[in-house]
Formats: sequence, C-alpha cells, structure tokens
Amino acid sequence: ERLLAENNEIISNIRDSVINLSESVKDGQKNPEAVNIGQGSVSELFPSASALLAVDSEDCLFASKSGSHTSDVQMLDVYDILPFDNPDGGVWKQGFDITYNENEWDGEPLQVFVVPHSHNDPGWLKTFDDYFRDQTQHILNNMVLKLQEDNRRKFIWSEVSYFSKWWDGIDSQKRDAVKRLIKDGQFEIVTGGWVMPDEASSHYFALIDQLIEGHQWLEKNLGVKPKSGWAVDPFGHSPTMAYLLKRTGFSKMLIQRVHYSIKKHFSTQKTLEFFWRQNWDLGSSTDILCHMMPFYSYDVPHTCGPDPKICCQFDFKRLPGGRISCPWRVPPEAIHAGNVQHRAWMILDQYRKKSKLFRTKVLLAPLGDDFRYTESSEWDQQYQNYQKLFDYMNSRPEWHVKAQFGTLSDYFEALLKESNLGEESSNSLFPVLSGDFFTYADRDHHYWSGYFTSRPFYKRLDRVLESYIRAAEILYSLALVQSSKSEKMSVFPSVDNYKLLTEARRNLGLFQHHDAITGTAKDWVVVDYGTRLFHSIMNLKKVIIDSVHILILRDKSDYNYDSATPLLKMVKRFSVVSVNVNSPKVKLLSPLGKPVNVQISAVWDGATTVSHEAYQKINSKEEGKSNQMKVEFAWYGTTSNRDKSGAYLFLPDGDAKPYIFTDPPTIRVAHGTIFSEVVCFFHHVTHTMRLYKVQGLEGQSLEVSNIVDIRGEYNRELAMRISSDINSQNRFYTDLNGYQIQPRQTMSKLPIQANIYPMTTMAYIQDVGVRLTLHSAQSLGVASLKNGQLEVIMDRRLMQDDNRGLGQGVQDNKITANVFRLLLERRHGTDVNEEKAPVSFPSLLSHMTSLFLNHPLIPMTTNADSGVPELISSFAPLVSSLPCDMHIVNLRTIQAKVDTKPSDEAALILHRKGFDCKFSNRDTGLLCSTTQGKIQVHKLFTKFRVESLTPTSLSLMHSPPDARNISEINMNSMEINTFRIRLRLNPAFTLR
Repeated sequence: ERLLAENNEIISNIRDSVINLSESVKDGQKNPEAVNIGQGSVSELFPSASALLAVDSEDCLFASKSGSHTSDVQMLDVYDILPFDNPDGGVWKQGFDITYNENEWDGEPLQVFVVPHSHNDPGWLKTFDDYFRDQTQHILNNMVLKLQEDNRRKFIWSEVSYFSKWWDGIDSQKRDAVKRLIKDGQFEIVTGGWVMPDEASSHYFALIDQLIEGHQWLEKNLGVKPKSGWAVDPFGHSPTMAYLLKRTGFSKMLIQRVHYSIKKHFSTQKTLEFFWRQNWDLGSSTDILCHMMPFYSYDVPHTCGPDPKICCQFDFKRLPGGRISCPWRVPPEAIHAGNVQHRAWMILDQYRKKSKLFRTKVLLAPLGDDFRYTESSEWDQQYQNYQKLFDYMNSRPEWHVKAQFGTLSDYFEALLKESNLGEESSNSLFPVLSGDFFTYADRDHHYWSGYFTSRPFYKRLDRVLESYIRAAEILYSLALVQSSKSEKMSVFPSVDNYKLLTEARRNLGLFQHHDAITGTAKDWVVVDYGTRLFHSIMNLKKVIIDSVHILILRDKSDYNYDSATPLLKMVKRFSVVSVNVNSPKVKLLSPLGKPVNVQISAVWDGATTVSHEAYQKINSKEEGKSNQMKVEFAWYGTTSNRDKSGAYLFLPDGDAKPYIFTDPPTIRVAHGTIFSEVVCFFHHVTHTMRLYKVQGLEGQSLEVSNIVDIRGEYNRELAMRISSDINSQNRFYTDLNGYQIQPRQTMSKLPIQANIYPMTTMAYIQDVGVRLTLHSAQSLGVASLKNGQLEVIMDRRLMQDDNRGLGQGVQDNKITANVFRLLLERRHGTDVNEEKAPVSFPSLLSHMTSLFLNHPLIPMTTNADSGVPELISSFAPLVSSLPCDMHIVNLRTIQAKVDTKPSDEAALILHRKGFDCKFSNRDTGLLCSTTQGKIQVHKLFTKFRVESLTPTSLSLMHSPPDARNISEINMNSMEINTFRIRLRLNPAFTLR
C-alpha cells in the first residue's frame, strides 16, 4: 500500500508522449540537414507548416466497403427489436416453458456430453497464491488420480497461470500421467490463456500477450495445442476475443454471460449456436463457431436443463450432510438400483428440454462450478453417480439417448459431425452473427456497467505497465542481437532480464483476469495485483535501461555492465518531453547540435493564485467554423431500493446531479511557447486543459487530465460530461479493446445503467460535418445520454456489496489520474447511410493520437559528470517510419526450447489498422504514408539484417503448411499477424 501511495504521484504525472521527433539520422548520413521519413525528407524537428499526408486512395476502399455485408443476426438490430421486458417464465424464470414430443429422437438419438469442469479464479475472494494453496493444487492433484481410475472420465481446465504453478511443483511420474491423460483425450486444456480474461476493460495488446504466454508454456511443457475457447465467467463478451481466438487457430468457442433477454430471444430462434463474424469482415474469413449457454449461470443447477430445482438434485456435491445444499430445498439422492430408473428419467427430461433450444441432437451439459472437485470424495460423488445414470440410460434403447462424459472438443466434434460442417450444406445450419454482447444484465435491471470503471487507479496502472512492457520487449529483442556479437558484450544480463520480462508478462497476464482489471476483487487481493503490476514496472525500467545502454554506445568495446551504477536514469515525469531541472538556465540540443525550443515551467507545490470564474467554453476553429463545447462534472448517487450499486452493478438514483461547489475553484493559467494550460482546482478533482502550440500531431487535440479524489464520499460516482452542438441523434461509438469500433444506440426503453458501455481507448459522437473523439489512457464506462453529449464515469465509491459474491463495497479509492485527449475533426463527403452502418473506423490522426496517449515517450538521462562513454547521437533501428496504418504491436523474444533462457527468435506482431479517409489529411503532423499493407522486409531495419521471417498463427502455435521465409509482408486492413523473426547485426555495424 505504501509503495503504491508513494508512486501514485509518479503515475499521476505520467502524461502522454510527445512530438515524435523523428531524428532517424544515421551517423554520418550524407545530408545532415534532413531526416529520412518514408520517401520525402522533412526539416529536422518540425514538419513543414502544410505537410500533406500521403494516403493511397486504394487504402480508403476498405472503410467505405465495410459493413455492406449483412449477417443473419446483427446485434444492433436485436437490441432494436427486443422489448427487454422480464415476464415470469415459470421454472426457467427468464425463459419459457419447453415442451417436446416423446418420439422426436426415434430417428436419431440424443447424444449427451456431460463436461466436468472447475472454474478457478486467479484471485477474487482470496489472492492467487492463497487459492492455489487452499484449493487449486488439490483439484489438480486429485484430477490425476481420479481420471486414471476410469478411462471414461473426462475433465477440462482453462487457466494456465494455475496449471503452470502446479506443474512446477509435481514430480516426473505425475507429469507423465498428465501427458498420458491428454493424449488419451480424458483431460483437455481449453482456451489455454494465462487467465480467462475480462473482455470489456482489457486492451488487445494484453489479451494477445496472455494468450501467447499460456500457449507457449503449454507447447514447451506439455507439447499441447488447445483448439476450443471456454469463457464461462467474463461479464459480457467482445467480438475482439472471437477474432483473436480465430487468429490463434481455433474454430470453436463457448460463451456464457449474456443479457437474459438475448438468451431468451436466441433460444426461441434457435440461434444459440452461430458463426460469429466481425462487423468489418468483407468475406467470411473471421467466422468462428460459437456456442452460447442458454441459462442463468454455469453452475450445475443452471446447466442440465431449464429447471434449476431438478438440476440441483444432480449436483452430487450437494448430497445431504455436505457443506452446501440446494436452495430449492430438494436435495440430491445418491443413485442406486432402487431409484436409478426414476432419476435417469428426470434428468433425461431436462436434457431433452434443453436440446429443444438447439438445432442438432447433440447436447452439451457442463458439470462444475467455482473451485469444484477439491476433495477426492467429490470426484467419487459426481463421477460414480453420473456413470450409473449413463449406464442405465444407455441400456434403454427405447429412450434413444447416448450419454457420456466428454471434453469440450468431444462435444464440438460430435456437433460438427452431426451438422456435416465442412460440406457445402453447412452454412445453412448455423446463422452468422455480428456485433457484441455488452452491456450484460443477469436479472431485472441489474446491468453490470459499474465494473467498467471500478478501481480506476489500477485500470490506469495496467496501461502504464503495457506501455513499459512493449518498450522493454522491443528494446530487449534488439539488445539481445547486439550483445551476441562479441565476448565483451556477453556480460549483458540477457538471462536475468529475460526472467524479469517473463515475470512482467505474467503479472500483466494475471491482471487481465475477469476479477482483476474489472475491479471486482477483495481489497487485499487488489493490493496483491497492484503490487505485482508496480514491481514489474520497476523491473522493466531496469530492462529498458540495460537494453538502451548497449544500443547507444558509440564504441561497443566500451561496454561494461555494473548493476549498481546504471548508465541511464529514467526520468520520472514528462509532458511535451518534460524533464525536471534545477536551474532555469537550460539549453537543449538536438543530435546534430542544433538548439531545440524549450519552455521552462514552474513545478508547483499546490494551487496558488485565485480567480473567481470557472471557464466554460472551448472553441475549435477550422475553416472559419467554430463548435461550441463545454466540460462539466456531475454526481451519480445510488438507488434507495434494497439492491444498490457495488463493484459490478451500476444502479443510479436517476439522472446525474450537477457538480456544485460553494467556494469558487482556484484557477491557474499558464502561457508558454510550447503549451498553455488552465488548471481548475475543485474539491474532488483537479482538472487541466492543455493546448500544445506545436506543429504536428500534438497540436491537433486538447489534453484533458483529471486528478480525482472522492475518498470522503458516500455512495457517489463522479462523471465528466462533454456537451457540444453536434447532432449525434442518440448514436455514439465506443472501441472494443482498443481494436475496433462498435456503434452504439442510446435507448430510452432501457434504464441509464444499460446505456453505459465500456471504453478501452476511445469513444466518439458525430454528425454529417464533424466528429468529436474522446481518447482515453485508461478503460472507463462511457455513455451519450443526450444529443451531442459524451460522458465518462471516472471513479465510484460504494458503501455496500451488490450481491454478486464479492461481499464488500468499493471503498479503497485512491487519488487517480485520468488522462484524455479531445479531438475535433471535420468530416468530408459523408452520406446519410453511413450513420446507420454497423461499423465505423477512426481516422489515421485519431489512431495516432491514441498511440501517443497509450505509449508515451520514455525519456532517460545520463549524468553529465559521470565519465559517460561516448554515445551515438541517435539510434533508429527502422529505415523509416512504418506505413501510417501499420502498428508494431510487439517484438517479443521467444523462450528457448529448454530452460528459461531467451532463444534467438522473436515474435513480430503487426496490426494493420482500418481507418476512415473522410477527414482532412492536411497538417495532421503525421510523417508517414500508406502502402496497401505491404512492407519490404529487407527495408525494415537499418542496423539489423532479417535472417528469416516466417508467418505463424497469432500465438505461435501453428505454422501454415507453406510457411517459408518471406521477403514481403502483405496484410489486409484490421488484420493482426504474427511472424517468427531472426535478426542479425549488419556487418557494417559490428565492432570497430
């Protein structure tokens, strides 16, 4: 806690990065006056007053064609037609009565797959380590013993974070048994990520990273490649996850927490199994078969069929005398010769009813719950009783049923066989669906939109760590190539730093868990997560410093490594690169020795000057037009009903009330040559608006930061509301995981809390002429409740539990920095139909602004007087800027096949962004062009030579059959691709 508090200030002051001073001047380049940027050259520091961004018109076709392909089910239309009423459905409260005809299965028997599982949260009510000690290790130990007792028994497991910890502690005999169980199909790893991640607040960088971490671990230790996704507990589901799973090579996935009205609607239409296709897909290449579980929960009472009172009687952990019982007051009975006929008939009735909601005669019946199968006795209770039921059912031919234990893949394989998928007729059987499944409600008006903001301090910390990991991974990968060159450099701490990198990947991965980044864990568990994030940020600073050191020495033979006295120090604070200095007399030189503009600003200890007017208006002028905007704050309370807001749920007491202050705020205005700012000091928030007066990207948008402190409040949530004269007509747009944009419709038939959606990196509103984008450096809940408005919930303090199992409110608030950028853009040549399309894209300027915000520049300094060896004036590994729409997601060194050392291969992950061209290209400050997604590999790096580059699946599990060394990267818009890359030093850059 103390560490976090002390470093709160550091994090609070992390501002976004700055002018990309593209000083890729190679030593001794012929023309020292110019910097090579793509084709042209631009003056050394600032782009010329009117630089036009070179976008190939072909690259504009993608956005204009997108959304023209229709899916059978478009989620925006589903929300439109559903009444969202909540009638009593009988035994299936949120559904309807299901009936069937006894002889429906005469021609083709019902195939039932009972899939035993145990949902293990990597931290929630206990920390990761405590859960492992108390429960998880026993589950896995018993799994090895109990599955070996009977080869008809099956079990699935999902979280590799736990599995790897257990694996590290077991002997080789047990390990061999596990491998045998996997080989024989009794035990299956599903998804195989480090965790089962949240899908609302997590960024696609971290989602991919935890998939790679899990899949690489599995391949190295078990030689196994998962093939199906299993996500039973994330609070709503994102198509980004479907896309990432498809890119890892999966063709099947399962989801569970979806709004009860949608589940009911899909049940009536028999669309619970569908091909999930991306909104932007022009073909069908992103299709992945998805199974949506139909009922309220993934526990046993809600998975065997529609009647929980009956299903609960078949959860044999609840037998009389145990620690848990059935809330419906009818306990299970152990199965014996005297009751087997009646009991088998009861559960078969449930299976048949459930199967009526699907299009085939293959049925999935999960059997498990949170941290189940800990005791040996529970394995016996479930497996022995169910085996008796199966044996009896299967012995009655006139019942037309074949029931057995299965893994998730057993189910999907039978389903595909039954539906003849892979043949031409397949497409007609399952519908194609596009869209997402937010915002989730599990009953009544209980929408889970609170967690989009809960514990915002840690949501911000998460993004800081992501930014550091990406920087450290890339620099380390390059430094590793550099260090392999000579004896002298072999002292580079490559193995130690690789350990720190691995630990950071795992700490970031752990935090993507659906009770971590969501802010829905117990206070001390939150502190455990936070401490891990924080330690990794500190460790990565070391990795970055060590890596940069070896890369920027002029004479590599000067290299010596001393962990006690690092060459560089991280600068702790920056804005348009700001460095704290101890004298106002400062001169700053560029690599070529030319002076650079500086602005000396005071470092304030607090507010000093007082003014009596709060400011209201922002005018943005372009082409003589101005747009009226104002920013204000507002409070939400919580309802007076029994059910109140908590970590998960947002249950407000009506519309937000304006933020009223008795004393006028202190206002501080600063003017300078590089930036000017207004800071307003309110009681609960320090609000800063900063305008950069620079040519280039940073001058295009307003920087908005709020330092929020609601630690004294009681059941209140603080929102920032931006109002404008944009005619947005109840439509707004939010991103999903920083990967894609999902159009939203604010619906008056729904309560306020249902109209709040997750924002990972941006949200915008627009009309025919203008788009206003709020860029965010942290995930928060966002809404557009009135025409021309965007509002974001910045922090919430809630005094009670919301009855979802957490057992506490949210009262561990911290002083939290929220950082945003506000971008206003003119739209050109738009047509009205566009506003109704199920897809939308940011502009290139918007994408870049988001990258600047989420990957700030990391300044480092050396002490001038410490006898520093000579450094090169600039280190630019790339030949030129990548195309504007190409983003290096990561350059991640791959672990060696044996021990924990790094190998000489890295995973190069690229993302080609989809963008909308209908915006001005002039003066955006973007120094790049677009190239139809093509990159010449040998033209990529300067000091390094690409020895080999081969395409692979997203998480490195599969190589295409024709995988060979390629010389040109060729990517479609929106595509994320992973390549295995081997770099070597160019002979020209070896030691002198």
